[in-house]
Amino acid sequence: MDQHSFLFQATIYLAASVIMVPIAKKLSLGSVLGYLLAGIIIGPFVLGFIGEEGEDLMHFAEFGVVMMLFIIGLELEPELLWRMRKSILGLGALQVCATTLVIGSILLLLGLSWNMALALGMLLSLSSTAIVLQTFNEKGLMGTVAGQSSFAVLLFQDIAVIPMLALFQLLSNTEIIADAPVKENHGESVAILDQLPGWAQPLAVLASVVAVIGLGRFIVIPMLRLMAKTRLREMFTASSLLVVVSIAALMVWIGLSPALGTFLAGVVLANSEFKHELESDIEPFKGLLLGLFFIAVGASIDFALIMQQPWLILGLVFLMMTVKGILLWVLGKVFRMGFDQNAIFSFSLSQAGEFGFVLVALGISESIFDRETAGIANSVIAISMALTPLVFLINEKWILPIVGTKEKPEQKAADNMEEDNPVIIAGFGHFGSTVGRMLRAHHIQATVLDIDSDQVNWVRRMGLKVFYGDASRYDLLEAAGAHKAKILVIAIGNAEKRLELIETVKKHFPHLRMFVRSTNRYDAYDLMNAGMPHIYRESLDTSIRLAVDVMRSLGYRAYHAGRAARKFRLYDEQKMKELAAIHDEQEYVITARQYIEEIETILRDDLKDYDLTHDEGWDEASLIREANAQ
Repeated sequence: MDQHSFLFQATIYLAASVIMVPIAKKLSLGSVLGYLLAGIIIGPFVLGFIGEEGEDLMHFAEFGVVMMLFIIGLELEPELLWRMRKSILGLGALQVCATTLVIGSILLLLGLSWNMALALGMLLSLSSTAIVLQTFNEKGLMGTVAGQSSFAVLLFQDIAVIPMLALFQLLSNTEIIADAPVKENHGESVAILDQLPGWAQPLAVLASVVAVIGLGRFIVIPMLRLMAKTRLREMFTASSLLVVVSIAALMVWIGLSPALGTFLAGVVLANSEFKHELESDIEPFKGLLLGLFFIAVGASIDFALIMQQPWLILGLVFLMMTVKGILLWVLGKVFRMGFDQNAIFSFSLSQAGEFGFVLVALGISESIFDRETAGIANSVIAISMALTPLVFLINEKWILPIVGTKEKPEQKAADNMEEDNPVIIAGFGHFGSTVGRMLRAHHIQATVLDIDSDQVNWVRRMGLKVFYGDASRYDLLEAAGAHKAKILVIAIGNAEKRLELIETVKKHFPHLRMFVRSTNRYDAYDLMNAGMPHIYRESLDTSIRLAVDVMRSLGYRAYHAGRAARKFRLYDEQKMKELAAIHDEQEYVITARQYIEEIETILRDDLKDYDLTHDEGWDEASLIREANAQ
């Protein structure tokens, strides 16, 4: 078979992913490192299945980053983005400016020209949006202080790419470097921003932002409504892809970052009724393209160049990641992050980013870099990205357990890992803390596990036993006394982490009775199919209680409203088990409609048949109101 044929290449990429990613996940290294290792193995240095075409693949696979930012935008409502403005404009701007200045100054002292040092400082100030956010999502860290701060910095970096592209043109050498390519326009389209005078470019950027917002509200949403009426899943998927691709193409045509444009479009559509449908349609494409991107990064590492100058390149990687890590640590302190969150924040953003490859290529075309400098820069970027999953692992497994948040020395009981508390609570957010306070009020001791170190510190001030870390880890559960405990309350917010924890407990602590939080009805189906008998939907009790209060306000007596609520809940819980077993969408809709009609009939009949004279003793307030009215 031709090694360069499409089918052969597709087979190689898919086989490498299928083999390496599960191995990496099994070793707790994360999927990102699995993809990177797959790229290295099938790349030119090892098996040689990928040659120069890997560079073309990089441009195609970078679209995975564009799709990822679109999905992130869908999860961020405009109000939340506005609340993050201080982190984005403050923390993000300080990180880019400080890193550019410090790294540029170091390179200037090492003998580089001022324009080359400044250009390298700018492109090395960027971090990898794809690797960092993918790793945070896998580890369930996006909701933490470190996750939100990292996202704010990454978002500002994506915005900063736009002025960097313009600055690179200003830094162009007047004397063209000998081996730099001559810039020619062979009929290729030129971005609109490049054709505008300097004073008009900010106005064009603002107009582009307004255009994306307008397209989202007045064109995209009506189009999606029209596609939804066709009841053809493939047409809605095609429409979802059209939204992302067209907005990315528009941004490229204008001369802006396509990732930034699709992120903005996602934010605009975050409040629409199609939010979850768009996310589910785009997610598979995003995952595959991101996997291709990570494989391409691994394959793009020039090991021949590294072997020629190993100490120089590895030394530059270490210098860059150390300098960025120190600067990020200082900024984390300025913004008052706790030790653990600051460590995660600093380590996670210490690498260079995928947009660095774009800026290096632009630097060559603008005669800022020679070929050798560009090759070294690309190697530093690729190696730092490949090392990021390992840096995460080192921080999680060795640094934080040793010097991170621990029990205070004066709390002697903390040193004794053989706890006899009957209850363990995994996750101590708004749901878990309510359970914990209720148990504490009744003198029931509980051990608390939480991944957010700031939350951990707050819990300790309440006097509860607490461990920091991922509750799905066997060793952490063992340290928390799971072998002696009787009950595990799973109150973690991340649905995937809940299922992962359930599997760990089934395997290692089968005696534990699990009481599991469910975010919504569909999450409850997954938990039921996982064999969980005790499931608690977050909104169920509150919504039923609200309905009871509405009924009482409309004149229903307290006992009857309470009786109706109990019947409704009992019936709903029974039918949940039947609905959880139905996977066909049409069958589910038909069955759900039947259940809705049944419960309405049951409650109406109960209202007619029940002798209301029996409930007077349950509702003194209504009797008093009736007496006063006479």
